[in-house]
Amino acid sequence: MLLPKRLKDKLDERKENNSFRSLRLRGDGIDFFSNDYLGIARMDSPPLGLHGATGSRLISGHHMITEELELAMAQFFRAPSALLYNSGYDANLGFFSSVPQRGDTILYDELIHASVRDGLRLSFAQSVRFKHNDLQDLEEKLSQATGTIYIAVESIYSMDGDEAPLKDIAALSEAYNALLYVDEAHAAGVFGEKGQGLVDAYGLNERVFARLVTFGKAFGSHGAIILGPGDLKAYLINFSRSLIYTTALPPYSQQRLLWTINRIAEAVQKRKDLKDRISFFRKKSQLNQLPVLPSNSPIQGVFMPGNTKATDLSKALIQSGFEVKAILSPTVPKGEERIRICLHAFNTEKEIESLIREMKALI
Repeated sequence: MLLPKRLKDKLDERKENNSFRSLRLRGDGIDFFSNDYLGIARMDSPPLGLHGATGSRLISGHHMITEELELAMAQFFRAPSALLYNSGYDANLGFFSSVPQRGDTILYDELIHASVRDGLRLSFAQSVRFKHNDLQDLEEKLSQATGTIYIAVESIYSMDGDEAPLKDIAALSEAYNALLYVDEAHAAGVFGEKGQGLVDAYGLNERVFARLVTFGKAFGSHGAIILGPGDLKAYLINFSRSLIYTTALPPYSQQRLLWTINRIAEAVQKRKDLKDRISFFRKKSQLNQLPVLPSNSPIQGVFMPGNTKATDLSKALIQSGFEVKAILSPTVPKGEERIRICLHAFNTEKEIESLIREMKALI
């Protein structure tokens, strides 16, 4: 049976624009593309727990280990409660499709993650975009918002690697009686004294309504939690469809997450090493006049406008032994294509120098 013509045409258009996505097995080159910022995914944990959850959280998939994990996560991130989801995508989808109500307004940064955008599509609330990290534009939109107002931002943005002005946004949310939601997917584990993220590092815990933390990045595992008031957790258990109607994470995955909390808390040297690698990369990139985006996070973007140019450069770097990823339009706006470099605590200065030297030669 053939694919419908309209769908085939969309695939052909992607191929013509050099934006066609395909799966590729991970090679044995130097890792400059994974989200395993601290190398936790490389560490073995005790193989404990059942392999199957056996059902959704509301049927047979809620186990004692789940209670222990959510309590431990709430304590670690200094939050009133934590609710476990199967992924960050599920958590964002579940929150934004169920919490904001008809007549409410969701103001979201224009670079917010696709999972939030998909949640907005399912919401009955009005959603309004504001310019990236633009406080003036945000305040203008706040002054026009109606109903209960929600502000959705990322603390570290996944494509550009830059940081949201969280303190200023928190102040605006209070001035307009809005509820602030912060996606900490790329900050948790990396920033803060013990890796609790930027909300905690800036002492904003009680000023942020809800936080998302995912475990597929610095935690080297899988799953996600939403941190917030106990009443919010109760509400999501009752109305968040991406939680209610899916089989829960298997207990062995949850057991690894419990084990991972201590590894993250103890990873003081790894976070320092990562910070040093970021500084080293930026210094060497600037000396070599590479067109890098401003970022003090592990995510470093090297501009290479045009899908063809970005794809060709990534292929050349992979052939040279560097595992990198080209970010193409429409994932980013046309003309803002780039090579996305993810730095890790385990990358050496020699590896970084070799990567920069190779990019310089190819650009």
